[in-house]
Amino acid sequence: MIRTVATKPFPDQRPGTSGLRKQVPVFQQPGYLENFIQSIFDSLEGFQGQTLVLGGDGRFFNREAIQIVVKIAAANGFGRIVVGQGGILSTPAVSALIRARHTFGGIILSASHNPGGPHGDFGVKYNIGGGGPAPENVTEAIFAKSKAISAYKISDAPDIDIDRLGTVKVESMDIEVVDPVAQYLSLMKTLFDFDAIRSLFASGFRMRFDALHAVTGPYAHAIFEGELKSGAGTVVNGTPLPDFGGHHPDPNPTYAKDLYDFMMSASAPDFGGASDGDGDRNMILGRGVYVTPSDSLAILAANATLAPGYAKGLAGVARSMPTSAASDRVAAKIGIRSYETPTGWKFFGNLLDAGLATLCGEESFGTGSNHIREKDGVWAVLFWLNILAHRRISVKELVTEHWRTYGRNYYTRHDYEEIDLNAANGLMGALRDATKSLPGKSFGAHKVEAADDFAYHDPVDHSVADHQGVRVMFEGGSRIVYRLSGTGTVGATLRVYIEHYEPPAGKLDQETQAALADLIALSRSLAEIEKRTGRKAPSVIT
Repeated sequence: MIRTVATKPFPDQRPGTSGLRKQVPVFQQPGYLENFIQSIFDSLEGFQGQTLVLGGDGRFFNREAIQIVVKIAAANGFGRIVVGQGGILSTPAVSALIRARHTFGGIILSASHNPGGPHGDFGVKYNIGGGGPAPENVTEAIFAKSKAISAYKISDAPDIDIDRLGTVKVESMDIEVVDPVAQYLSLMKTLFDFDAIRSLFASGFRMRFDALHAVTGPYAHAIFEGELKSGAGTVVNGTPLPDFGGHHPDPNPTYAKDLYDFMMSASAPDFGGASDGDGDRNMILGRGVYVTPSDSLAILAANATLAPGYAKGLAGVARSMPTSAASDRVAAKIGIRSYETPTGWKFFGNLLDAGLATLCGEESFGTGSNHIREKDGVWAVLFWLNILAHRRISVKELVTEHWRTYGRNYYTRHDYEEIDLNAANGLMGALRDATKSLPGKSFGAHKVEAADDFAYHDPVDHSVADHQGVRVMFEGGSRIVYRLSGTGTVGATLRVYIEHYEPPAGKLDQETQAALADLIALSRSLAEIEKRTGRKAPSVIT
């Protein structure tokens, strides 16, 4: 039986590029999730009888939310829902399923790399039929509906068993519970040389993958230990837990410190990788070496033709504006276009759909390609394994060789988390005003060549995205970038990106923070960070 339930709008349901993210108790309010799901469906047209993909990262409230979405989808007339067993589907796997099955769209239940648990974060994201995140016109339509909603429709059917594979019905809608790994694994086999990677492991090559008790555990066990025979124990923290084991599921040297420290130890294996809460981010390490996400994108681009899925070459490479220019140098050398976009995967989606780019990446540990329309953590690890299987050199040797060819972009990101929003906005406003007077000024050895508030003119749909972050660019290729991030649920996060380019004949073996020390100090004084926010040091350094 279908009920129509009277409701009132909640005032804070504006979704961003990463969907709607709030703390779990907010989503647990009576009617809160129901209102937002109904608002998604109210903003869409033509979905009657169509198929929707549904899954999440296993965080707290995931299983309960699955049942609510199923019942509202059935009441609104969807014909079929494809849901991952146990409610589990990584964000890349959702995108892959949408594209493989040509479904109407998908709903992802995740707050990405944010902490989980009863007082942690939860999120809902709608992906369109191309497999990527909903564009701004769709998210704005959802928000508009959420402000005017007066009722939602929901089925009274009992909860379904999401742990049993197979198909059941709710009202007239089929619910197909699928293996969350199968289709994704099939896609990976078309892109990478699994035989060569098996041979690499058979030769004695050792790896550790830290799934951080998040969604990629089942994928890693099935692919690395199962298909590629990497050996039992390759995958650690491989069981998804509602609170991610009490840890922050963000694959960087701060939050994946156990893996980082292990890879820097005397007993380190040849290769290390990690992914985040919903599986769309990655961290890459070798024995004694950490590979920055910016360098990772550049190295993948330089060696892409070693992978079967990219053997014909790349159409182009795209990076987010705060990401270092390392991939630009590769693109110039191999004769392809490079694109600098705002932060947000939707900007890459336009380039991928238009065939202008093949690889894309963000400094925030996200890398991907045209195989789906999301960034993809396990894919990035497989790409690295494919390259190493053919090159048969160490990660450190590969990285060093790359720097000797293209030069090194020393790069770091300093995050100031949960700062007062008004203070953050005041800081950014002052920086925007300063961009007019900075060009030509010298700060020690660094002379400002240009400064601006980055604006992007999309070459595909010709839209303009402005106020994307303040860039201070110095002669010789160094940069400082300031940007406010909206991925948290409390306060504001100020991200400061510091980059120094060292040419191939220069000093390539310095420690990163030491190499950037003068620019780091300048980044703090230029923005008056301590004066305006009260913070003497960043919360996280990556």
